[in-house]
Amino acid sequence: MSLYPSLEDMKVDHMIKAQLLADQHYIPHPPQVPQNPLPQAASCPSAPEHHILYPALGDYMGLELSEDVIAANMPEYAVVNRQSTALAPQAPSTGSLSGMIAPLSGNSLGLQRAHVTNGIRELTLCKDKDGKIGMRVHSVNNGVFVCLVSPNSPASMAGLRFGDQVLEINGVTVAGYSMDQAHKLLRKAPNNGIKVIVRDRPFERTITLHKDSVGHIGFQFKNGKITTLVKDSSAARNGLLTDHQLLEVNGKNVIGLKDKEIGAEIENGGDIITITIIPSYIYEHMIKKMSGSLLKSGMDHSIPTV
Repeated sequence: MSLYPSLEDMKVDHMIKAQLLADQHYIPHPPQVPQNPLPQAASCPSAPEHHILYPALGDYMGLELSEDVIAANMPEYAVVNRQSTALAPQAPSTGSLSGMIAPLSGNSLGLQRAHVTNGIRELTLCKDKDGKIGMRVHSVNNGVFVCLVSPNSPASMAGLRFGDQVLEINGVTVAGYSMDQAHKLLRKAPNNGIKVIVRDRPFERTITLHKDSVGHIGFQFKNGKITTLVKDSSAARNGLLTDHQLLEVNGKNVIGLKDKEIGAEIENGGDIITITIIPSYIYEHMIKKMSGSLLKSGMDHSIPTV
């Protein structure tokens, strides 16, 4: 089954495939082959298939939240069935969007910058001249998560982002660690060669939206929290949900920015906007001990490179 970054991309791809299928009916029949022809290799050309390695909704979770907690605070995630799909060979690679069916948004830099894999990667960090890495963590349901990445810090240069789950620090599994225990482990680490294994933003997902003729994508927000969807808008068609927090616009972190500043990022972001969101229930838990001024001044708001 094919998956698409937006409903608009799916419709355009279906139109293209329908046109290609219609064109095939007008291909002249090959001439009759004479009797007893010379042996020839069979030739069966076919249109290339497109597939995408894109996580199902259940893969966005991956943590030990009880069903009761999910049902009470994030009901839209309550019933998730993971389905295994046989994967055929992928289409030619196009950067981080390898195999993605995106006739409209495939070349969007914002879509590439916001790419969420939910995969696991190993990083090597060091400390700066002040003996700091440049990140803070918070514990959520026995997991340790990055809740602040400082600008121009070792953590920022290594590619850590808000919501990354820290799995190991120098070979020590941190599942069940408190925030203070994790920070203590980092403080005691040597200045160089700090090995950190993280899962890429397991609670987050991206949604790609297309502006209409007047430049709207169809949702309203307050303090970065999505509050209202506009009927028949791109946001509504592509499954955006209320009670979710805006984390990134076209891959740029907007946590701590004023609504006017976030709106400017959307307005100036082009006709295709990819937003990264997280359930408000999780977001509010992660930042509950952090001041708004720290989130604004202490958070890395640089534009990621691709």
